[in-house]
Amino acid sequence: MSSSKILIYDTTLRDGSQAEGVSFTVAAKMRVAQKLDQFGVDYIEGGWPGSNPRDMAFFEKAEELELSHARIAAFGSTRRAKINVEEDAQVKLLLDASTPVVTIFGKTWLLHVTDVLRTTPEENLAMIEDTVRYLKEQGKEVVYDAEHFFDGYTDNSEYALSTLEAANRGGADFLALCETNGGKLVTPFREITNDVVQKFSDSKIGVHCHNDSGVGVAVSLTGIEAGAVMVQGTMNGYGERNGNANLTTIIPNLELKMDYTTNCSSHLEKLRDLSLFIDDATNLRPDIRSPFVGAASFAHKGGVHADAASKSTRSYEHINPSLVGNRTRVLVSDMSGRSSIMMKAKEMGMDVDGRSPEMKSFLEEMKQLEFKGYEYESADASFDLLLRRFLRGEEQAFKVMRYHVGVGNDTENEDAISEATVKLKIGQETRHTVAEGNGPVSALDHALRKALVQDFPSIAEVRLIDFKVRILESNLGTDAITRVHVESTDGVQTWGTVGVSDNVITASWEALIDSVSYKILLGTESV
Repeated sequence: MSSSKILIYDTTLRDGSQAEGVSFTVAAKMRVAQKLDQFGVDYIEGGWPGSNPRDMAFFEKAEELELSHARIAAFGSTRRAKINVEEDAQVKLLLDASTPVVTIFGKTWLLHVTDVLRTTPEENLAMIEDTVRYLKEQGKEVVYDAEHFFDGYTDNSEYALSTLEAANRGGADFLALCETNGGKLVTPFREITNDVVQKFSDSKIGVHCHNDSGVGVAVSLTGIEAGAVMVQGTMNGYGERNGNANLTTIIPNLELKMDYTTNCSSHLEKLRDLSLFIDDATNLRPDIRSPFVGAASFAHKGGVHADAASKSTRSYEHINPSLVGNRTRVLVSDMSGRSSIMMKAKEMGMDVDGRSPEMKSFLEEMKQLEFKGYEYESADASFDLLLRRFLRGEEQAFKVMRYHVGVGNDTENEDAISEATVKLKIGQETRHTVAEGNGPVSALDHALRKALVQDFPSIAEVRLIDFKVRILESNLGTDAITRVHVESTDGVQTWGTVGVSDNVITASWEALIDSVSYKILLGTESV
């Protein structure tokens, strides 16, 4: 254990963008950089100048960023073989990026030197030393990434260490040991890192790990314990193949469990918000099971667990979730007991007598509903409405009198169209609307909103962000029961609703009704 400060080097915008399905616009990269700076990240690797127009555009605009702490780094390689560093076009682009920090990678593994670069071991060492020295002469802080270091060390430790010596002679500020293939496990990783730290006691060592063996976080933390002072990674573990070491897991482990400090310390309660922001910037759905920041990280389902957690959260939670901006959640299912319902009701701001006959009846009713196919773990809004109707006698703000949907063809445009009619009663007023959509559920959604928006304007803020259909008991074929889960948002809150029927339209309609009913409830309670 140590109380020393660890530097956080974020490569989400470069290495993270190599992940399948991840793509940042220039505007998104600018916003992410600002968020990372606000969170206390020390280094932000912005991209590889010259590799694509988007990275070039980012570095041009990055000069306008007014960062309070973080330093932007441009990433590239050593000079090419048999060419003067001053004449290397790629090195020139690194300087043109005008960043205070430049990170370059060089070959450590002799296999790469001879078979990929197709040069001599001696020339490779010169390429490393020349490039680092030249960049230092231009006033840059230089991070040297020793690519494939752990494979190179295993193959020929003497040569691998000589590449670090070359970078040191050039004046590198940091020597980062890269576990590029992600194959090393904890014990060999620790032994190799410890050897480097001892042999390069006057140098600042960093670690850069990948998650191909599922231990990217573990080996990164091991590297810190072995003496590294910088850890590289990405937010949410984005990266090529199985991803990079996940900083949203590394940072809280360093801070809360390992007696290390980072410059993110005072912002740790914003960690979950940062994680969600990064996902939103890439239009990816958050991983609910991500440690510390995932929605399921502090969720309790089983009745025994929920009962224990209600009495002492420490009994089933390894930290106070508020430390990382998360919260305790209770998942209601057919495994739930009275204590689960009580915790869920309390979470929703409802004061319920757990010993009342109504509570017993409600629990039995809910279990019957789940037996029919309802599932409330991801449908908090439907559960909230059910609890209010059953225990408080609260009804919906409107009554559905009739609805109908039809599918046909627009003969003029030769397009399939869906048209829905909805008739509602709101107080003493009747609303009868018709709307079209690109499918039957879309048409029903539009008609429902159209009927409600006059009386409840906030309905216009609601949009559906996910729609899932699951067939239950598929052996029944077309007579099978269908469960529909809808996720909705108003831009501030997100909620889930559920519908079940042997008719997919009916199940969808039920989930839609709960979705808008919950939004109306939110609007009423905020008044």
